[in-house]
Amino acid sequence: MQLRFTSVKNGNHVLFREFSYIKATPHNRESFIHIFWKCFRQIGKNGDLLAMSEYSSLLQLLCPDFPAEMVQNTARIVLIDDATDCLMSFSDFIYSFQIQFFYEEFVESISAIYQDLLSGKNPNTVIVPTSTSVEQLSSSANDKPDVQEGVDATIFCECIEGLCERFKHKYPSTVAIKEILDNTQRVSFYGFLMALAKHEGINQDIGALPNKPDLLIDPEMDQELERL
Repeated sequence: MQLRFTSVKNGNHVLFREFSYIKATPHNRESFIHIFWKCFRQIGKNGDLLAMSEYSSLLQLLCPDFPAEMVQNTARIVLIDDATDCLMSFSDFIYSFQIQFFYEEFVESISAIYQDLLSGKNPNTVIVPTSTSVEQLSSSANDKPDVQEGVDATIFCECIEGLCERFKHKYPSTVAIKEILDNTQRVSFYGFLMALAKHEGINQDIGALPNKPDLLIDPEMDQELERL
């Protein structure tokens, strides 16, 4: 029993487990992200760039049935929905993966909101919009959707805040979300997810990864490698 408790505490309990298990709780998700970093940090230290399929293979070494679709969605964040067969750095991939995996349900929900806003529909979320946002939404409905231009950041922020008020799953700090969206007039979906991935406060809230300057620093692992 003591050994099992220690394994859960250290995060090693998610190693080689099925996908349904590693995503079952926030702690399991955080542990898996941390284990992935510990196992493959050396890739980033070497400066290697890997393709989406290669990152998928690495994840499947730790979780044999890890879905390729989640890796593909992560690649879309890194590459801002561009060609997903481009090479990616370890740091870009892992911070984007953290958002996609840890906040999976949140990402799916705001994707639906974003698509509704992009097409000029009323989002499928309960919000109390301001008079300004109502005018902006109705006027944008007459415009041709532009995926590159994105959606109005203020309306998107209001919709996300309304979602978070009743959301049952984990979601990033609304303070951080507002901070990101207050700095721009319009935002694309993957541009927003990349901003979440780069936000140090959100990274610290999850607790799985060090901040970017320390991502490739791991004295214990370095000592182990030197001994080997």
